[in-house]
Order: sequence, then C-alpha cells, then structure tokens
Amino acid sequence: MIALRYIVFAIISTIINLFFQYLSFLIYEGSFSLYVAMFVGTLSGLVLKYILDKKYIFFHTTKNKKDESKKFLLYTLMSVFTTIIFWGFEIGFDFFFDSQNAKYIGAIIGLSIGYSIKYFLDKKFVFKD
Repeated sequence: MIALRYIVFAIISTIINLFFQYLSFLIYEGSFSLYVAMFVGTLSGLVLKYILDKKYIFFHTTKNKKDESKKFLLYTLMSVFTTIIFWGFEIGFDFFFDSQNAKYIGAIIGLSIGYSIKYFLDKKFVFKD
C-alpha cells in the first residue's frame, strides 16, 4: 500500500513540477529559460513531495520548528543527487531530440528514476526514527 501511495505522490509531484516548468516558459523564454524552468519546477515538486512523504509515507511528526527545518534540509540534500539524474535526462533529451516535448519526456524518465532512488535515501537517512 505504501509503495502504491509513494508512486501516486511521485506522479502528482511530477505533474506539479512539469506544470510549473510550463508556467515558467510562458512567463520567460529568454536566455537559460530551460534552466530557470527546471529550477522552478524542481522547487515546487520538492516542497509538495516533502509534505506528502513526511505525513503519508514515513508518518513522521516533527517535534518542533528546529526538527522540521533539520528534516527538510536533509530531505533537500538527498534530493541533490536525484535532481542531477532528473536534470541530466531533461537536458539530454532537450539536446538530442528536436521536439518541444522531448524535454518533458526526459524529465518524466529522470524523475521516475530519481524518485525510486530517493525513497531509499529518505528511509535510511531522513526519516530513520
């Protein structure tokens, strides 16, 4: 049941990530617009996924604001590695395929791989208690 819930949350976070990337492209199409969109999308997906994972996957209740900050910082640090995978796929697909949608397909593949790895990192290092 938790695995199914985690997959659903990953899909929701991916949709939010891509939606914010899409909005970013509507607002700004200048230099480095892909990187700006990826950053905006990643940040929005990160915050949503943290809230969902903490409450419904790992059933963690923070003790106070300091504990909450520490958990979010650790969660974000674990995201760095998986974000590199996600961004690598999105940039690679954007570079190698001549299609507007290629970057989104790369993002979906990268996020799927990243979220799979992230579950085990979060379980071992972030929500271990």
